[in-house]
Amino acid sequence: MHPQPQTIQRRQWMKLAGSGAIGLAFGCGCHSAPLTQRKQLLLVGKGQEVSLGADAFEKTLEETPPSKNRAATEIIRRVGQRIADVSGQTGFDWQFELLGSGEQNAFCLPGGKVAVYEGILPVCETEAGLAVVMSHEVAHAIARHGSERMSQNMVSDSVKQGLDAILKARRPDRRELVLTAYGAVSEYGVILPYSRKHESEADHIGVMLMADAGYDPAEAPRFWTRFGQLHASGQTQPEFLSTHPSDQRRSDDLKKLLPEATQRYASSQQPLGIGQPIPLA
Repeated sequence: MHPQPQTIQRRQWMKLAGSGAIGLAFGCGCHSAPLTQRKQLLLVGKGQEVSLGADAFEKTLEETPPSKNRAATEIIRRVGQRIADVSGQTGFDWQFELLGSGEQNAFCLPGGKVAVYEGILPVCETEAGLAVVMSHEVAHAIARHGSERMSQNMVSDSVKQGLDAILKARRPDRRELVLTAYGAVSEYGVILPYSRKHESEADHIGVMLMADAGYDPAEAPRFWTRFGQLHASGQTQPEFLSTHPSDQRRSDDLKKLLPEATQRYASSQQPLGIGQPIPLA
């Protein structure tokens, strides 16, 4: 789950990058994701990232009404805070909101702004199911996946602009052909797989976070099995054209992580199992 409720225009990222995005890509911005230690290219400062996330979250809350389900809202905030407390990220202004929409989704914006839609609560069923979703979103935040995508778009756009300049003297049809080919390669060869990599990494980090927070990590693959069964009758995109791994792939990958996650759960300060059922009324 990684929607873009307030997509900030690409030209804003370009302003942040300036004219030296390619040089920056090779000269600086190298970081490592938490837990997985995957190398990352981050060209956007954390302060800029957090400010953009806060603005986008505020606009989202203006456009989507909050849930009237107070009991579920309290659970959202309690589960979210437990996960935030074990995230190791102290510089975020965490905020957890339940939105009154039937959409089966959740999202996280830079700086720790997390929203869950009412529509996904029946799939969650319990606090532990909710923890699967929320720990995944918290993982996106602490791994700075949003900033990484911004950085990737900066470099992608700069390379495309460079190709465009080089090919200006060529025949228009040839120029468009090459640029179109570059766009296809960029989208399906880099951007979408990179999104799937982010989703899988957030699943990995998230299952460890929910275990540290005291929620049974065995619920993670069960959640994705339920989610997949719910959508089994619908038309789904092939995984290679999707920004997300398939539900079955996610469930299988999470099962492989259960031995480590279970050890972390056994060491958590207050194991809660699956917790309370989520009230849907």
